[in-house]
Amino acid sequence: MCDLCPRRCNVSRLSGDRGFCGAVDEVIRISRAALHFWEEPCISGTRGSGTVFFSYCSLKCVYCQNTEISRGLAGADVDVSRLAEIMLELQERGAHNINLVTPTHYVNHITAARDIAKSRGRTLPIVYNTGGYELPSVIKKLRGYVDIFLTDYKYADNEDAKKYSGVSDYVEFADEALEKMVEIAPLKFENVEGCRDDNTKQEIQIMKSGVIIRHLLLPGKLVKAKNILKRLYNKYGDSVYFSLMSQYTPMKNFGINNGVDMSNIDENLLKPVTAHEYNRLISYAERLGVKNAFIQDGSAASESFIPPFDLTGVLKS
Repeated sequence: MCDLCPRRCNVSRLSGDRGFCGAVDEVIRISRAALHFWEEPCISGTRGSGTVFFSYCSLKCVYCQNTEISRGLAGADVDVSRLAEIMLELQERGAHNINLVTPTHYVNHITAARDIAKSRGRTLPIVYNTGGYELPSVIKKLRGYVDIFLTDYKYADNEDAKKYSGVSDYVEFADEALEKMVEIAPLKFENVEGCRDDNTKQEIQIMKSGVIIRHLLLPGKLVKAKNILKRLYNKYGDSVYFSLMSQYTPMKNFGINNGVDMSNIDENLLKPVTAHEYNRLISYAERLGVKNAFIQDGSAASESFIPPFDLTGVLKS
């Protein structure tokens, strides 16, 4: 019975039953596996992060930028052996790491594939790229399997979590899971020969272990974003990195593909974040004394930054 995420649907995925996320155990649904250059610099580097985009999701936020995959509309079904091969193929292509995007509902498949890939020569760090709504007991089991946690921290309170992601306990689980992530993955970087920023010509250090806490600033939510940043920085200080994101993109089909009652949605979510809002968040981070942080420029708020979920790298050539 499935209890991989805090929803604890308790359905028999082995029998083909589907819980909230929509995944079954017989196969793994993947929509894209390719080098990705739009993660944080210490993840993408110059050669790219070897991203594996899994279909389905345990949150399905109303403002999701990737509804094609979070709703399982795109993707192909593969087995554990093929996932292991994908990891090795991304390594052969020069990826700095293997970046598992929305992995929660496939944790058991991932650990099995990782063991196979490691036995066949996989040496790259594993990145667990999650929405943050995780069971701490599941995160604990990832010790030795995951090197880097690239985790969202979406909401300051459960009121917004309920409204936008349909969960009334996001904050509690995000907090407990984050504690485990920081315990498992202390910060560690290494210099990679030839890895330099094209503009500054400075070396880019590549993360080998650690936690990056992402917060996507939502329109009209500046005060709540500040509350998140203050609380987490006071607790973790410079033992983690923060990624303050301005890329919120209201999608053309917002609310259509997910059956959301739009009458309950803040109209602010129908427009992008303003430069003024985002700059105030950055200024606040500076006043707090945050040293380890990544920021974005305004051009990140574009649908062009959403990759095509066209099965690239998924099936055997």
